[in-house]
Amino acid sequence: MRFRPVRPEALVTELVERVAARDRAGWTRVLVDGAGPARPDALADAAVDPLRVLGREVLRVRAGDFLRPASLRFEHGKRDPDARRDRWLDAAALRREVLDPLGPGGSGRALPALWDAATDRATRAGYVGLPAGGVVLVDGEFLLGRGLPHELSAHLWLSPGALARGLPADEHWALPAFADYDREVDPLRAADLGVRGDDPRHPAVLEPAGRPG
Repeated sequence: MRFRPVRPEALVTELVERVAARDRAGWTRVLVDGAGPARPDALADAAVDPLRVLGREVLRVRAGDFLRPASLRFEHGKRDPDARRDRWLDAAALRREVLDPLGPGGSGRALPALWDAATDRATRAGYVGLPAGGVVLVDGEFLLGRGLPHELSAHLWLSPGALARGLPADEHWALPAFADYDREVDPLRAADLGVRGDDPRHPAVLEPAGRPG
């Protein structure tokens, strides 16, 4: 694989330019994927203001606000790697409340948050209208390879060593889930924008030649 080093601010610009190139007739759904230490949330947050400057309305959604209730997430214990990857996220709710309404033929009304995992209660958030040409930026882990509809995706990849260093020690039980995700989904190459992020000060973008045909 060939990588092109970029400055952090240039990475934001590249994501923004790819979104801005999309047709304004509909909405653009963007998945920003990566383990927590890779900071997909920071990349998504940084793209908001530049997109608004370009005249695109933006809705920020965190996949962490669409987790299943604790009774379902921890049905097999709190340290089940397979559950974290496949069953923590309420993908059906994220699709129903956010991605489908902002897709072709959708209503344009999306729910920015559904479940507060800290309190294990519904957030009681209200629906938000996003006009045509608007952009929804969704960040989270394990978003790719599960059929979530989107127009653009980015993945911030960490090597196993960097992930182990960045993930809190009490979450190292989840490392097998990330290893399986890399092996089975290959998100670095599956994403439209693949980024190696071992050093957040010096990210590197995967060149198109490194992507599968």
